[in-house]
Amino acid sequence: MIAAAEWFVRLLTLYAALGLAFGIPFVTAGVQRIDPDAKGAGAGFRFIILPGVVALWPALLLRWLGGSS
Repeated sequence: MIAAAEWFVRLLTLYAALGLAFGIPFVTAGVQRIDPDAKGAGAGFRFIILPGVVALWPALLLRWLGGSS
């Protein structure tokens, strides 16, 4: 039982690390490609959306690569 919990925590940590690695470039360059209204948004806005970007990074990666708006 403990081994399963440890693996779950490791997978969750990996997911969060990948999300953060994706999130930094996304909030600096990619968010305005998906949402044109985000163009010119300040650092505060980008800091606020970072946790959501980290959590939802697979969906946002697909939208960013697909160029969906």
